Amino acid sequence: MTILKIRGGDLDLVEYDFASFSPGENINTCGFEGTYALTPSQVPVRTRAPGRIHLTVLDMNRFAPGQPGGGGIGFAIDVFAEVEARCIENGYEINYSRPSIVRHFLSVFSKTVGYTGGFSVTAKDHNYKHVGLGSTSTILTALSAAVNRALGDPLTPDELRILIGNNYIEETEEGRVAFGFETGVGPAVSGKGGMAILGDNLTLVYRNQFGEGKNVYVVIPPSSISSAGEEEFSLLMNKARSLDYRDRELKAYIIMMDFIPALNKGDLKKMGDLMWEMEFRGSKRAEIEHHSFELYQYMHKLRKAGLEFIGMSSVGPSIAVITDLSQDKLISILKPLDLEIAVCTKVNNSGLIYL
Repeated sequence: MTILKIRGGDLDLVEYDFASFSPGENINTCGFEGTYALTPSQVPVRTRAPGRIHLTVLDMNRFAPGQPGGGGIGFAIDVFAEVEARCIENGYEINYSRPSIVRHFLSVFSKTVGYTGGFSVTAKDHNYKHVGLGSTSTILTALSAAVNRALGDPLTPDELRILIGNNYIEETEEGRVAFGFETGVGPAVSGKGGMAILGDNLTLVYRNQFGEGKNVYVVIPPSSISSAGEEEFSLLMNKARSLDYRDRELKAYIIMMDFIPALNKGDLKKMGDLMWEMEFRGSKRAEIEHHSFELYQYMHKLRKAGLEFIGMSSVGPSIAVITDLSQDKLISILKPLDLEIAVCTKVNNSGLIYL
């Protein structure tokens, strides 16, 4: 068991407990547990959910493992996870590279709706690893919709989203799992598409169509820094929480008074300018400087080259670029910086679909 002590604001010392547990333990039914008119089907249900770019957390003082929240901004992109699920008599038959994650959510869902049968599940991630596209939240979004449909849709899409957020886990050693940090941005945009802004407790504050037809590129600058080790993570979180304690009011003001109106108008350039401002505020600044101040130099040069929207994805160092420019044009901009495109795709505004 790992316990980290993280300081945020004045007189604020929080312990993060990263104790692992077996899939099916520590279930939170979110008050949805009840008696539902289930109609189990052995006909396979197939779903496809888009990946996401997570642009920023609003306040890292407001979430912890097993306590989702903190707010955030993100959008869906055209890289996909797919799930096929059907009901079986009992047990879980799982064909997926990370079976513990699937097994845990199946236990959560079954307990919530009162289902005593089993599921057969085949899942496939998008093919992009370690570039900040949220494979866990994407696969859980596709999985939740598939098993829900296989039982006759007892829960609403929003209830599924809340269920995922409150039971968000990552796999650990020997098939065990542990609670992770979750803002709810991933399931919100993977389920509905477009760009979403979330407040605390997984509250969907605003969502809109975004960047229709725009190109999305992910560029990965060099970085020798990891956030995976205990010491590295502790240093990052201490600084991130402290800076969010200082800057959260300004971040909230920028989002409410400027960013949402720009999103509503579809003004990508204005949104890009505002996101650039937030790259220097709060936890996002801590995440960038955790890698290297050179990341700011890369992003500044990309903005100077005329790219409309630049933002570091998740905890980095991946940089997300949204632009009208073609891939060839971007390559010519990146070459003098010794950078390459890791992902080339589009904004997704449709969200999860049934196949």
